[in-house]
Amino acid sequence: MTQESPLKAAQARFINVVPFRSAGSTTKTLIDANGFTLYEDAIAGSDMPPYPRAIVEGFLVNAADTQGANETSPVSFRVIGKVMPGDRNCPVPGKGEAIEVATGSLVCVGSFAIVRMWEAKRAENQISVARPFPPAFFIEQQGCDIKQGAVAVARGTILGPWELGLLAGLGVDEVRVAQSATVAIFSCGDEVIPHTQDLYPGAIRDSNSVMLSAAVTNAGGIPRFAGIMRDDFDGFLARLNSALATNSMALI
Repeated sequence: MTQESPLKAAQARFINVVPFRSAGSTTKTLIDANGFTLYEDAIAGSDMPPYPRAIVEGFLVNAADTQGANETSPVSFRVIGKVMPGDRNCPVPGKGEAIEVATGSLVCVGSFAIVRMWEAKRAENQISVARPFPPAFFIEQQGCDIKQGAVAVARGTILGPWELGLLAGLGVDEVRVAQSATVAIFSCGDEVIPHTQDLYPGAIRDSNSVMLSAAVTNAGGIPRFAGIMRDDFDGFLARLNSALATNSMALI
């Protein structure tokens, strides 16, 4: 039977007496949530995009009307209206009709296609096309990015510009995030002295606490220096338990 190493035995003894708990949460507006960890799944309250829209400038037509069109037998359409970004409605083009659209404008639901400007010949209110177009050509369908009820951003995600922009696009203003971890930082060793103290034979200055504090700050935590501990397991355990009563975690 393999004997457990002294290191693993010490680690097990240490871990078994250290209390563990999960971090709490707090509510942040999107403006203040950058860099925080999302505490719960963010569910899409609506489709994104919320309606079908034009990807390019052109003419909205019934895709079926373009079938069979070619250079020798172009198909003609009468332009009956124009839709711009911000307009709330899009007329439904009938057979042989077209609606002029701009990039980002709302389009109606159905088997429509957008004929790009350079693929149509226009003369006043008439256009002609010389090739067929498939349904949904250059149309961004409602919900093609995210469907209502789907997880938009998963819990545990560190919120950055992309995630915050997505949530704003879904109409979210506040999110629950994990509270910033407060981290008790210990240096230990009978030979360790504060880094500002003069050296003497057998001593080394404490540099670990300074480095760990910077690392905790960079990771979004709040460092709290808890002191230099001597090589006394029981004494250190008491100090550690005391620190964990008011901090999220400890680094040694």
